[in-house]
Amino acid sequence: MTMQDPIADLLTRMRNAQMAGHVTVDIPNSKAKQAILQVLLDEGYIDNFTAPDDVKGVITVDLKYHHGTPVIEEIARVSRPGLRIYKESNDLPKVRGGLGVAIVSTNKGVMTDKAARAHGVGGEVLCTVF
Repeated sequence: MTMQDPIADLLTRMRNAQMAGHVTVDIPNSKAKQAILQVLLDEGYIDNFTAPDDVKGVITVDLKYHHGTPVIEEIARVSRPGLRIYKESNDLPKVRGGLGVAIVSTNKGVMTDKAARAHGVGGEVLCTVF
């Protein structure tokens, strides 16, 4: 069976692993997933991730907990293969009044909504995290 939306699969695996209380989760490797995980790491939503050099490998994500509760309260896919959501820099969403982040794929790479506004670029809104 082929995977239709690998980014949604990444988010769902992380959400399910945190609900089950797992410390790590394994995810099939891709450059797009690594870019999203790097943004989550930079923003402090995950502890770490290790990615293999080969394409067929598996990314291991170390999930982050604070006093036993997951740091990621809500993670949701915004743009999907059937309905792409593109926004200009001044129209990028603010998640929960700026408390969360929206991860945006721009022509300058994958970054948060704040960084995209600072660079003055828009792009595809991949997901929101709170």
